[in-house]
Amino acid sequence: MNALPVLVVALCCIAIAYRYYSAFLAARVLALDDAAPVPSKTRYDGQNYYPTHKWVLFGHHFAAISGAGPLIGPVLAAQFGFLPGLSWLVIGVCLGGAVQDFMILVGSVRRGGKSLAEIALAEIGPVAGIVAGVAILLIVVIALAGLGSAVVNALAESPWGTFTVAVTIPLAFFVGLYMYRFRKDRIGEASAIGVAGLLLAVVAGNWVAESSWAQHFTLSRGAIIGWMAAYGFVASVLPVWMLLCPRDYLSSYLKIGTVAFLILGVLIVHPDLHMPALTPFVAGGGPVVPGKVFPFVFITIACGAISGFHALISSGTTPKMIAKETDCRTIGYGAMLMEGVVGVVALVAATALFPGDYFAINTPQKTPEQQVCYAQMVEDHCAAGFDLQPQEIGRLEKESGEKSLRGRTGGAVTLAIGIAKIFDAVPGFAGLMKYWYHFAIMFEALFILTTIDTGTRVGRFLLGEALGRSVHENFGRHDWLPGSLLTSAAIAGAWAALISVGTISTIWPMFGVANQLLACVALCVATTILINSGKGRYAWTTLAPLGFISITTLSAGWISVTDIFLPMTRDPGRATQGWIDTILTSALMLAAVVVLISSVRKWLGVRAARLAP
Repeated sequence: MNALPVLVVALCCIAIAYRYYSAFLAARVLALDDAAPVPSKTRYDGQNYYPTHKWVLFGHHFAAISGAGPLIGPVLAAQFGFLPGLSWLVIGVCLGGAVQDFMILVGSVRRGGKSLAEIALAEIGPVAGIVAGVAILLIVVIALAGLGSAVVNALAESPWGTFTVAVTIPLAFFVGLYMYRFRKDRIGEASAIGVAGLLLAVVAGNWVAESSWAQHFTLSRGAIIGWMAAYGFVASVLPVWMLLCPRDYLSSYLKIGTVAFLILGVLIVHPDLHMPALTPFVAGGGPVVPGKVFPFVFITIACGAISGFHALISSGTTPKMIAKETDCRTIGYGAMLMEGVVGVVALVAATALFPGDYFAINTPQKTPEQQVCYAQMVEDHCAAGFDLQPQEIGRLEKESGEKSLRGRTGGAVTLAIGIAKIFDAVPGFAGLMKYWYHFAIMFEALFILTTIDTGTRVGRFLLGEALGRSVHENFGRHDWLPGSLLTSAAIAGAWAALISVGTISTIWPMFGVANQLLACVALCVATTILINSGKGRYAWTTLAPLGFISITTLSAGWISVTDIFLPMTRDPGRATQGWIDTILTSALMLAAVVVLISSVRKWLGVRAARLAP
């Protein structure tokens, strides 16, 4: 099937949802009011609470929420064929993910920028609030580990990618100082300088990779993890205007620009989707995702359709920078739709590869045993009529400059090859495959790192609030430096440690379940806000996605524990990771059920109180 009609239909559905459904939510359900006070002005401190231009904040928010999920998730889900992932991306983002983000953002803005855990405590009750707080803190660490592991796989032993990503940090410092100190509010000038710097960094990366400097940027997996943790710590502590916001703003240019160019490339090249609508792996047993299409496609797609992690951003840094309530529609609902678009184009790029090339890249082949299993899988499926013989892998390796693409699991390399292949087919851009490939690697790494820095800051807020209630009240103050340093170090150290002991295949399933369980908690909070505020007649807007996500995620969690994580505990080499995954996933499922039950009791209590004479 050709990719062009698929992309056009998806974009039209998403555009209609923004034009009509988000307008309905803004006017009828939430009744946005620009005259209402916002915490960026009532609590202004110049560091965390800072009124920010709508489009700059859109850039920060989009960059913060769009991590590995919308890139890696659809690529991994391509194992099932293009239809399951595409359907969930479009339906889920319009009716679920964007609604959640919008509702939580407005709810936090109207409650002084409070976190999701604090809102749950106030709206649902103490039991749900405490359980949600603990669960959210665990989910933040798991989510950051899941996102970070993709960056590690993409940048390890890659001097070109590492140099390019490293340059964005001092560049962001300069842009932040330029916008807020040297030439205040000259956003256009700062943007031009920043974008030019990003493009120059990509080109210079090739020179660095082929020079004597390459050894300084060729880092091991452990070194990449250490530098990522250090960056997350620093970005969490510094004022938002100095590094976090300008870096995310610059990254959003690269992200949106690349996605727009990729859409244009698909329109020009209109490649065929070589992956069928449904593959034999919908019944399970796939080399990428071992489970069946239901329910695993939903937790594999993850952030591209709905993400609980987004609720932490929508109740973390973003509400503290909203300048007026009506900005919430563009930033909350609009940014999530943009992430859905990213997921769709990532799926198109992956499924435009031949199935044999896709599975050659995404099937482990490091050991002789793995190579035998791969060869047997190819033989069996070819005999059954599903051709898994590689078609272009040799040419792609040669033109991308990679020694080997086989067994490069995790999705990042697959997506980079898919993007590079489409760009290379655009008239006038042929012969530049290695530049497109490394540009795509940088694009993915930047996409994910902007979630790492904001996520670490959000985790710092959450841990500080918890310690403020249980240890010392100063921890609850976001401007108390000792508390900021300790909580930032604890969060960055925790997710870095989890990456160190796991792999993408062990962390991603747990991340997918944890992320969707957090979405259940966020939708419970959003529904409770509507019912408590007398808008119960509109509760269907959050109850519908809540019901679906709860069923699919709890089912996937149970299957993951019984069929994936517990069997790992019987393998001496993977026992530790198996027990960590089993205990954390089970605890999070239990926490989500507690919040669900507490929420239902709260809803029934409010209804009974209003019906009482």
